[in-house]
Formats: sequence, C-alpha cells, structure tokens
Amino acid sequence: MSIIQRIRDKAAWVLFIAIGVALLGFLVQDAFVGKSGRGLFAGNATTVGVVNGKKLEAVDYEKKIKQAEDQYQSMGYPMNDMMRQNVREQAWNQFISETTIEEEVDKLGIAVSSKELDDMLFGPNAPEDFRKQFTNEQGIYDVNAAKNAIAQLRKQKNNSMADNFNNVYLPALVNNRLHEKFLSLLGNTTYFPKWMLEKLNSDNSSMASVSYVHVPYTTITDSTIKVSDDEIAAYVNKHKEEFKQEESRSIAYVSFDASPSAADTADLRNKLASLMKEFAATPEADINAFLVRNGTQSNFVDAYYSKTVIQVPSKDSIMALPKGGVFGPYQDAGSLTVAKKLDEKTMPDSVRARHILIATVDPRTGQPILEDSLAKKRIDSIKTVIESGSRFDSLAKKLSDDRNTPDGGSAAKGGDLGYFPANQMAKEFNDYCFNGKTGDKKIVKTQFGYHYIEITDQKSFNPAYKIAYLAKPIVASQETDDKASGLASQFASESRNAKSFDENVKKRNYNKLLATDIKPNDMNVPALGSSRQLVKWVYDAATGDVSEMFTIDNKYAVVMLTEINKEGTMSPAKARPLIEYIIRNQKKADQIKKKIGTPATLEAVASATNQQVSKTDSLSFARPFFMNAGQEGKVGGYVFNPATKGKISTPVAGNGGVYVLRTENVYAKQNEAGNTEQQRLAMTQNQKSAAGRGVVEASLKKAATIKDNRSKIF
Repeated sequence: MSIIQRIRDKAAWVLFIAIGVALLGFLVQDAFVGKSGRGLFAGNATTVGVVNGKKLEAVDYEKKIKQAEDQYQSMGYPMNDMMRQNVREQAWNQFISETTIEEEVDKLGIAVSSKELDDMLFGPNAPEDFRKQFTNEQGIYDVNAAKNAIAQLRKQKNNSMADNFNNVYLPALVNNRLHEKFLSLLGNTTYFPKWMLEKLNSDNSSMASVSYVHVPYTTITDSTIKVSDDEIAAYVNKHKEEFKQEESRSIAYVSFDASPSAADTADLRNKLASLMKEFAATPEADINAFLVRNGTQSNFVDAYYSKTVIQVPSKDSIMALPKGGVFGPYQDAGSLTVAKKLDEKTMPDSVRARHILIATVDPRTGQPILEDSLAKKRIDSIKTVIESGSRFDSLAKKLSDDRNTPDGGSAAKGGDLGYFPANQMAKEFNDYCFNGKTGDKKIVKTQFGYHYIEITDQKSFNPAYKIAYLAKPIVASQETDDKASGLASQFASESRNAKSFDENVKKRNYNKLLATDIKPNDMNVPALGSSRQLVKWVYDAATGDVSEMFTIDNKYAVVMLTEINKEGTMSPAKARPLIEYIIRNQKKADQIKKKIGTPATLEAVASATNQQVSKTDSLSFARPFFMNAGQEGKVGGYVFNPATKGKISTPVAGNGGVYVLRTENVYAKQNEAGNTEQQRLAMTQNQKSAAGRGVVEASLKKAATIKDNRSKIF
C-alpha cells in the first residue's frame, strides 16, 4: 500500500481540511473550496470589507462561514439564525484580527524557520490531529512514518490532498505560531513592580472612622428640576468618548399572531384520539409502519429505557398502563402525543463488559476491510482458544480491532469497556449485554464486525419500558394563518405613513411595540424574530416609512422606521436617558450646598437639612460604602486625605447625595494578602495572560482603518 493511500485510510479528511476551531481558534483557515471553487458569490469580485487596505472578497468570506458552520454542526451545535449570525461575526472579526496582527508581525520581523516548522510537525508537541494520523499500534507517534509521508506529499503535483496540506494546513500552522510569538512578546513586556503592590496592599488595608451628615438627592422632587436640551448637548460634547455609537436603526411595529389557535389544537387532539383504537390494536411488529403511515414526529426506537431515562410528560401514567395500553393525547412542548406501552421488564441500569472485535468495516469511513467469512473464522478461533484456557485480556490486547481512539480503545485495556448505560452500544451488542447475565460469553455480530463478548457485571436492576409514540406538531390551520395575514395586509395598506400608522394603531386598539439598536448586519430583531429581509428594508427606508407585511416565524409584522442613528456621537435626544439624571443630581447638589452654606458643626448641618449625624468606624479605602447610601468613591477620597483629619468638610457631592464629613481617625487593619513576592508574580502572570487579548481587541482594532460592506451584500 502506498504512503498516500495509507494517509487516506487514516482519516486524511481531518488532517488536510483544517486544524479547526479547537487548534487555531480565530486563525482557522478555509479549505472547503479551492480558488477555482464556486459558491453563492463565485465569480463576483464584490468586496465584503477592507481592513488597513486589505480586502476580503465575498467568496472568501462565504467559505469561512461555511467552514465554521460545518465545524459547529460536527460538534452538535444547532445551526439556527442566531448561530449563523454569530458565525458571520466571528468570521469578520477573525479577518480583522488576522490582518492587524500580521502587520505587526511583519514590522517586528517575526518569522518561523523551516527547522522550527519541522519541530512543530515532528517534535514532542506536534498538533494532536496530526499525531493521530501517525500513531502506531503501540500508541507511539511514529515520526519516521510522518516524515516519509509528508516528504511524498510535498512532491505531489495536481493532487488536492497535497494542495490542501501545502497551501492550507501548513500556512495555518505557521500563522498560528507567528501569532503566538507576537502575543508572547507582548506578554513578556509586562511588569508589576514591588513598590506598587506594597502601595496597593497599604491602600486596601486602610480604614477610617468618620462622622457625617448625608443629604440624599431624593429630598428634592425630580419634577422641580428641569434639564434642557442645551444642557444635554453640552454634557455630550464634553464627554464625547463616553457617548460614541455604532450605526443603528429603531423601529415601531405591530405584529399579528399566526400561531396555532385553541381550535387548531382541539382539531389535532380529535384526529389523534380517532387513531388511538387502531394504535392499540396494531401488533408490535407493525408499529413502525403504523407510525410512518400516520406521519409521526417521533421515530420508533425498538429499545427498553428505565424510568429515570424517560423524560416525557405524564410518564407515570404511561408506565402504569398494561402491556399494549395507550395514553393520550397529551401535550409535549409544541406537539400532541399518544403513547403506547409495548413491553416492560426488569433490566440493569448499567453493564460492564469486555470484548474482542474482529472488524469487517473501518468505523470512520464505513469501507469494508475484511471479508465476513474470514472475520467469522477468526472470532470462532478466538472463542475456542479462550474456552481452552487462554487469557481473554491478553488476546484482546493482541487481536482486538477496537483500538481507534487516542487511548488505544478497549484493546489496550484487555477488552474492558467499563460500565455503560443501556442503548449506548450497537443494538445487537446492547441487547445481549442487558438481556444476558453476569458471566455469559457469546459471539455477536454488529455493523462493525464480530464481537466475542463477556458480561463482567450488571448494576441497579429496575423496571425498563419499551414505548412507541405517535406525535404530531401543533400547527396553525390555513384559516388561522389567513386571518392573521389578512389583518396584517389590511393594516399595512391603510398605514402608509407615520401619521396613519399611529392613527390606525389607536383606532383598532393594537399594541405598538418598539425595537431599538438594530445594526446593519443583524439577522435578528429583538423580541420580533429573525428576518434579514426586514433589517435590509430598515436600512433602505427613511424615517417615518412604513413597510409592507413581513412574515417572521409564526407571525406577521408591519414596521415603521422611527429613528436613524449614524455612527459617531449620540444625539442629545438619544443620550438624554443616560445623562438627564446626572445633570439633575448636579443641580440638586447645588441647591443642597446653598442650603447648607458654610457649616460650623455637623449638628448645624443636620438641623439645616432635617437629617441626622451618622458615624461609621470601618470605612474601607478600597470600598468606601456608606450605610443607606451606597458606595461613594469621591466621598471616600476626601475621608482618607490626611489634611482633612478632624476638620469639618465643605459639602461634597457624591453619587446618592451631598455629604458633610469629619474624619475622626485613619488606621490600618491587618494585611491578609500573604507573601508579597508571590502576589507580585501572580499579578504579573495575570497581566501577561491578558496582554495579548487586550491589544488585539482594543489597541490594534481601534487603530485600524476598517470599512464594513457586509450589510450591502448579504
């Protein structure tokens, strides 16, 4: 067999497609479609975006998305609209990160030599997926076999496998190492000096005893304080960095529910009830055909499950049925179900067994590897040898084909599979183990080949049940759907501008709902549902425009664009909810300060403001918390100023009110921080770990020139 064929037989799909999310993280490269491949945007040079002059074309962006979606699906994640949007954002952010870091890598002259690349492939820390391809039967990474195979691959021309390895896998591996070096370089610039830690510990151990009068802002009614638009605008202009915004849109909408009505549910319930008699009379051998014929949502599983495993509504009622009895219809999430109890028997909850496998197919590819008759002769011979006194575990280690896992499979453990629950193994294997008894041995054939099985233990015997389910989803009838769409269509036709939209909402007593901060690349509209078509309409519309009817999930919606927010600084109107209370409290503070005047004593302040003198003996510098007032950093700063000790303060405006204070004493509590040097090293290490992430996500991205055209294409 050629080396290339050997690699193919050893799951080359995993090796030569890509390292994948787990290995390369945000550096994963696309290998699903070559440069000449065609996708949704093949042949279209439309640019999705530009980062520092580097373009990302739509066809390449699409391939990255496809690769990530396939990766997530292979790990069992559902690929719904929300997940797709997350994948799209990941692919875009990956491009930004790659581009910005690669520029820095080039500037610094960071490189990966050919010797270093060889060490990455053939050294002790070779990528896990690569090592697996060349791990021998003893579980050892065969470096020579790997080198020989790769040497041949590098010589291949016009070979897709070699092309993927040379042009996708290796560049991805190199890029990953370059980025690791760059982030490591950043991390190693971190230093946390000892004096800073000592100062931090000193501050954190500082405590104070303080007497004070707190005049809450709530003593002045909000309605008496007016905040003008000019005051809001002035505050925004003074704090522009705090009020930056992305481009977004806001909408008002009316939705018309097209979900199943009570009548739809009742109609389905009656249809299922009419099938119960036939369901009950159907023999077990014909159950699957009955369910398929009647359009069940739940396929029949010919297996027994313990009560703890069965998780359906009304399971106690189902289990109490006689054999052949039916129960229902009952509601299970969005379906109505009728259950039939086919059988009941006592079985173990888990079994321990060992086996020797003579495989007839490769479990990874499904390709035949040994003739059935030859496999049967081998397993018969193994059975005979064991019955003659040979050790089961010794033969399993030498002869079993169950070794295709990183730990060597059960073969490395003498065939031992450990304890496993019911219905985890192939059906024939499972049925023998759970229907037999401890000590039994038998040859069993499955889809993988021939097994010689010994049941070594069985635990926790309990009742187990075989149940068939006739389940149908509750769906809206045509009548229900027509009614909702008719109302939506009528409302849309009569509400062609903002004025008529609002008038019709009021006249028909509809509920007008709002959705804000809809971004250009969103697929989902908060509270309304997933509709890329709606988002695209929103970005083509003008303020006050009203849409035609949109179908979204199980409802229809008519939408009015209410607000356009351009990228940059928030408008005073949008910023008002965030700022108004701050300016209002500032005005309240001025009134309270004027009322207090120049205080001579705390008692005089208390009398003038109708408050009381309070005292705390344990105010912390690190967390200056005042009882019934909350945390007050600015006020705490005054308390711990050495120059203010024993003096009556001028009024200090805090978060929740105005304070007048007198610091009685400042002292230090016992420092429980531990060894200072260990602290310093720990904090330095934490800063090193965070340095790379912080630079990539903040500094580099913030400094980059980024143009995002995705919303215009997708």
